[in-house]
Amino acid sequence: MYIYDDIDQHFVDERVDQFRDQTRRFLAGKLSNDEFLPLRLQNGLYIQRHAPMLRVAIPYGLLSSRQLRKLAYISRRYDRGYAHFSTRQNMQFNWPRLEDVPDILAELASVQMHAIQTSGNCIRNTTTDQFAGIARDEIVDPLVWCEIIRQWSTFHPEFAFLPRKFKIAVTGASDDRAATLVHDIGLQAVVDEAGEVGFRFMAGGGLGRTPMVGHVIRPFVPWRHLLTYLEAALRVYNRYGRRDNKYKARIKILVKDLTPAAYAAEVEREWQHLVGGPGTLTQAELDRVGQRFTRPAYVLLPADDASFAAHKAADPAFARWAGRCVFPHRVDGYAAVTLTLKKPGVPPGDVTADQMEAIADLADRYSFGELRSTHEQNLVLADVQLRDLYELWQRLKPLGLATPNLGLLTNIVACPGGDFCSLANAVSIPVAEAISRRFEDLDFQHDIGELDLNISGCINACGHHHVGHIGILGVDKAGEEWYQITIGGSQGNRASIGKIIGPSFARDEVPDVIEKLLETYLELRHGELERFVDVVHRVGITPFKEAVYVAAH
Repeated sequence: MYIYDDIDQHFVDERVDQFRDQTRRFLAGKLSNDEFLPLRLQNGLYIQRHAPMLRVAIPYGLLSSRQLRKLAYISRRYDRGYAHFSTRQNMQFNWPRLEDVPDILAELASVQMHAIQTSGNCIRNTTTDQFAGIARDEIVDPLVWCEIIRQWSTFHPEFAFLPRKFKIAVTGASDDRAATLVHDIGLQAVVDEAGEVGFRFMAGGGLGRTPMVGHVIRPFVPWRHLLTYLEAALRVYNRYGRRDNKYKARIKILVKDLTPAAYAAEVEREWQHLVGGPGTLTQAELDRVGQRFTRPAYVLLPADDASFAAHKAADPAFARWAGRCVFPHRVDGYAAVTLTLKKPGVPPGDVTADQMEAIADLADRYSFGELRSTHEQNLVLADVQLRDLYELWQRLKPLGLATPNLGLLTNIVACPGGDFCSLANAVSIPVAEAISRRFEDLDFQHDIGELDLNISGCINACGHHHVGHIGILGVDKAGEEWYQITIGGSQGNRASIGKIIGPSFARDEVPDVIEKLLETYLELRHGELERFVDVVHRVGITPFKEAVYVAAH
C-alpha cells in the first residue's frame, strides 16, 4: 500500500480547500456553469441524469481497509448506502449533493484519497493488473511504476488541458491482464538481450466511438527513460491532436491519421530534446517511491496446504469456487482471492456500505489490511493463506460475495447506463440482470466455459463492450432503447475488437439473442476447451448471424 509523504498530503489538502472555495463561489452565483465545468471535472464531479456523480480515484486499484471503511461511511452519510466500482478501478458515488462534495473530498483526504483527474481532458488514473506484485509471471512490480507515473502526471502543467482524456495502463507480466492494447498508451515490462528491464511502448488503442487496438511504437524503452519517452509521446499528441472535433480528438485518431510509423518518428524526434535530461529516472528515485509502499509480512509456509486440498475434495461447492476465484501467488502458501460483485440480481460493480465494512474486516483478518479493485468490477484480497481459504469462503457466502462465476457468462461488466448516466442511450443494469437471471444455472455456465459479456449504455463504451466475447451496446432508435450485438472481442496479448452481427434488437429480445449465440457456439466448438471467442475467430460471425436472425424472423 502506498503511504503518502508530507508533500502528497499537503497536495490533496490544498486541493480540497481550493475546490471548497470554487463550489462556494459557484453556489453564490459568482462562477458561471461554463467557468465551473472544468473545475468540477478535474475534481471528479459530473452532473448525471438525476444527481451529481463523484468519481473517486483508486490509484492502480489499491485500497486499504481503512480507506474502504471511509468509503462506506461516505456512502451512508452523503449518498444512499452503496457505491459503484468502475472499469477504471475507481469508485463512483451516484447521489451526492453538490454542496456536500467539498466535505466528501475532505473525508477522502483524511485517509489519503482524492478525486483529482478522474475526469476532464487530462491524464486519468493509471491502471494495472489486479494481481500486480504477487503474480508469478511478473518481470517487475507494476505498482511502483504506476505510482511514478501518477506523481509525474498529476497536474503536469503541459498536460492539464489535452485534446481529450488520456488513459495509461501498465503490466509487469508476460500475460497482459491490464488490457494495455486498448489504452491511449500501454506499457508492458520486457527484458532485452542484455538483461536490462524496460517497457514495450504501445499507443493508439482505445474503445468508444472508433475502437482500435494499439500499435507498438517502440519495442523497448529502458526503464530510466520511461518518463522522458512518455513526455515526448504526450507532447506530440498535445501538439497535433485535434481540438476542433471531440469525436476525433483521441490519440488513436492521430496515430491512425499519421500512421503508427510516422507518429513513432515524431515521438523519437521530440524525445531527442528530453532524453538524458531532468526527467531521467535514477535507481535512487525508484527506491524512494518503492519505499513508500508497505509490504506484507509473509510467513514461511509450505507450497501446498493439506487442509485446503481436503476441503476441496470434501466440498464440491468450495472446489468450484476455488477453481474460479483463487489465483496462484508468487509466495508459497498464499493465494489471491477474487470477491465477485456479480451476484445475480445485483447491478454489476455495486457494493453496499455493509458489504464494504465486512470486506474491510476480512481484509484485516486475512490479507494484511489491503485489497484491490479490478477493471472487471470485482475486488481482490491478494495475500490470503491457503489454509484460510475455506474459512474465508464461508464468510463470503452470506455477504453475497462468493458467486463462483469469475470468467463465466454472468460475470458481466456493465456501465451504470441510462438509469444514471445522462449520456446513455439505453439502460445497462436491467439488461445485465435479465441475462444473469436467464443463465443463472452454474452448471450451464461451466458447460459454456470462459466467456466475457460486456454491456455499454452508449458509444462511449464505459462497459468495454468492444472487447467482450459478446458485447452489447445501447443505441437510440426513434427515441426507443435498442441494443446492438458484437461478438469476437477480446483483451490481453491478442486483443481484438468485436464485430457487429447485424441490426439491433429490442430490450426484451436480448436474452433470447444471447441464448441463440450460445447454442450456435455449442454446435460449432471443437471440444470443451475451445472458447466462444476462439470459435468466432475460427469460423467468423456468419453462422452466428444466420442463427440469430433466422430465429428472430
